[in-house]
Amino acid sequence: MTFMHQRPAMTYAPEGVEQFPDPEVPETTTPPIKDPAVETTDRSDVLARICARTRVDVEQRSQIMSLKEITLRAREVTAPTRGFGQALQHLTADRQVGLIAEIKKASPSAGVLRPNFNPVEIALSYQAAGATCLSVLTEGSCFHGSTDDIRAVREACSLPILRKDFILDPWQVHESRLIGADCILLIMAALTETQASELIGIARGLDMDVLVEVHDADELNRALALDTSLIGINNRNLRTLKTDIQTTLDLAPMVPPDRLVVSESGIKTQDDLLKVGEVGASAVLVGESLLREEDPGQAARRLLGFV
Repeated sequence: MTFMHQRPAMTYAPEGVEQFPDPEVPETTTPPIKDPAVETTDRSDVLARICARTRVDVEQRSQIMSLKEITLRAREVTAPTRGFGQALQHLTADRQVGLIAEIKKASPSAGVLRPNFNPVEIALSYQAAGATCLSVLTEGSCFHGSTDDIRAVREACSLPILRKDFILDPWQVHESRLIGADCILLIMAALTETQASELIGIARGLDMDVLVEVHDADELNRALALDTSLIGINNRNLRTLKTDIQTTLDLAPMVPPDRLVVSESGIKTQDDLLKVGEVGASAVLVGESLLREEDPGQAARRLLGFV
């Protein structure tokens, strides 16, 4: 793959009146863990524990707003989504590797990344740096995220937004449309093929794209049977939290050319970006290495080779 640099920031916001946020959507009931890196010292299966918390949270919030009600509300949204997959497809056509820049306050592997967390300020710096899309964490306990973060970022920026969370239930898919997400993440390690297929169908019916995340060859084969063109290869083992970009180098060549590959986690330098691009990645999803810097936008420019 040939790489072109010094491209301007690309935006895909369609015309139309925004309808977000829906003030009736109940907030998460899961309180943030003060220091998730300490709480998850026993890393035998971090994914399983977060998913367990998520199921409890969804069950509680669905008592406030039923699945029937949230489904009706989501179907009434007429503001168009911003074309997350379309933005990545443009990059592939231009033989570029794009940046999905992540916004999060904390993580189980790193603890609190930015005590003075301002998602809008970070989003604007990423957009100015040339990011293609944004990823916003909304999981509350380990990532200190909130659906309000997507609402605020969408109002301030025009880039397509991925809702990064542990989506396990149809209720969450409808909620994602109501808070302004353009794409959702589905983690194959947490879902059966039947569950993933159902959630994809709901998302597509609401005009949202779906990034299906895999960690190994078995999960990749399962993902390729699903009706989505976006394949995320996570270089972080969600059970141990260790990262190794070799995961992308091994799996990306196995992805058919009609799918778009996103390499997630462990991307720290432009050299890392170039390596995964050479094996077929259309974009990288990067958060921690950018958010550790005083100026995340400057760090994004450096990663893209603009400085």
